[in-house]
Amino acid sequence: MFGLGNPELGVLMLALFVVFIMFGFPIAFTLMALGVFFGYAAMGDLVFQLVVQRTYSVMTNDVLISIPLFVFMGYIIERANILDRLFRSLQLAAGPMPASLAIATLATCAIFATATGIVGAVVTLMGLLAFPAMLRAGYDVKLSAGVVCAGGCLGILIPPSVMLILYGATAGVSVVKLYAGAFFPGIMLAGLYILFTMLMALLNPSLAPKLPPEERNVPAGEVLWALATSFFPLAALIAAALGSIVFGLATPSEAAAMGSLGALILAAAYRALTLPKLKESVFLTARTTAMVCWLFIGSFTFSAIFAYLGGHGPIEKFVLSMNLSTTGFMVLAQIIIFVLGWPLEWTEIIVIFMPIFLPLLKTFDVDPLFFGLLVALNIQTSFLSPPVAMAPFYLKGVAPKWVNINDIFRGVMPYMIIVVISMVLLYNFPEIGLWLPNYLYR
Repeated sequence: MFGLGNPELGVLMLALFVVFIMFGFPIAFTLMALGVFFGYAAMGDLVFQLVVQRTYSVMTNDVLISIPLFVFMGYIIERANILDRLFRSLQLAAGPMPASLAIATLATCAIFATATGIVGAVVTLMGLLAFPAMLRAGYDVKLSAGVVCAGGCLGILIPPSVMLILYGATAGVSVVKLYAGAFFPGIMLAGLYILFTMLMALLNPSLAPKLPPEERNVPAGEVLWALATSFFPLAALIAAALGSIVFGLATPSEAAAMGSLGALILAAAYRALTLPKLKESVFLTARTTAMVCWLFIGSFTFSAIFAYLGGHGPIEKFVLSMNLSTTGFMVLAQIIIFVLGWPLEWTEIIVIFMPIFLPLLKTFDVDPLFFGLLVALNIQTSFLSPPVAMAPFYLKGVAPKWVNINDIFRGVMPYMIIVVISMVLLYNFPEIGLWLPNYLYR
């Protein structure tokens, strides 16, 4: 039986995890299996008590209660066809602008991201709704695909991001501060997407032809009515839910509960709240929540055994031996996370690799809140960069058969570069992310 302080076993444990994930094994159960196997070898029957304790700690974690409530809120809004109304109203409002359909798509994605952090749902819905509309209007396939995929991933960053909740629980950082900190970086990234798209349309109008005059010159009264019946109710719901969190009027769980109630009322007002849709939303919420809970149980077990074996030691010694400055460490950490985003999804990166970086933050005097915001920006790439690139694959699943996956990949590449530019801006001007939480919670 192995005992405390076997760092080689810890490194082997981490390497086996990466190998098994490459072969497509389920993440949560791979984490638990490796944790129990190496834990039994290191500590015997005590590992089973550890699993029970970790399971109980996940089930009683107040921070995680908000996840199913926010997910339920998102599914209700999704199934009430509110997204269709929102896209149509924003399309009318953006009619006279260059690349109006693409701008409406990005704005819809940004707004819907604040109602749900479910990337797959946003990309799939916009792939069914906006992508065909852009293709029918003569938009370039690559530009249209890039807009849908990049916009659909904004839910990773923009609150109520599930990723920020998981990072907060993993790093011990206040989710409220993370939400406040992610607000302006999220707006910045969405704004850069829109500016780039408009610039491409101005430089090469064939990429995004203007809509017919009857769709561009809509009476102001019709535009205002469309916005009043779709955009403003949803915006008010989101502002109430997130505003109550950011301004300290409610905890994330309380705000999520009120947001879920508001989504039900909104769906009922649109006469879209039916029993089958409600049952489907509850089922999907339960499935997503179960996945997150098992993932946390597995990651907590894995991380505890990894720390018991001393697996962090060799990695920390290697990084410290490089005599890096704070900037050098931040660049190295973000490059590693960027590369990890090629084969892995954000969930693996947060629950497995973040605990390796977190002990080094104090050594290099890095604020965990600021580090989390950079990671949230960086992790956009895990959904966009091949070979995993879930967002392009989500889009390919609902796109016309003649749309090539390589065209989708080429379409997302400029938006990945914009993500990197956003990270550089945030690092050089940290107040973009830190001003609001410092102002509200000083």
